[in-house]
Amino acid sequence: MRKHSRHRGVTLVELVVAITIVAIAVTTILGAFAAVATRSADAMMQQQAIAIAESYLSEILQRWVVDPNGTPPNTGRASWDLVDQYNGLVDAGARDQFGNPIASLSSYTVSVSTSQSSALGSVPAAAARRVDITVSYPPSASVILSGYRTSY
Repeated sequence: MRKHSRHRGVTLVELVVAITIVAIAVTTILGAFAAVATRSADAMMQQQAIAIAESYLSEILQRWVVDPNGTPPNTGRASWDLVDQYNGLVDAGARDQFGNPIASLSSYTVSVSTSQSSALGSVPAAAARRVDITVSYPPSASVILSGYRTSY
């Protein structure tokens, strides 16, 4: 008596179908990872732009609205002591409070606008300033942060 042994295995068609399914799944997963990685870099750039804007705003809001000692000569940002002296400032690349460039933040552009504010409650308009900081970063996004300074 002869026993028939049956070979068990995978046919060529089954192997091709399995490889195709695995390739489609891997492609889908890698595409999702790429999309998440792109969006996470954008969030990091936005958070850095917000931190730069907060730094500039903090520096400016520490200055006087009306100088009690008279306005000193304008010898650069390190000597500015009035909020209005920052009006129109544009830094291509973020800088520290002394005006020195920060190399790792060279892709950010900071612009400052100050204006006389309307009356804020009991504070008259002449004694209040609105400060707007705009930080632009690649590819074409920007963050605007605003604050108020009064002479009180």
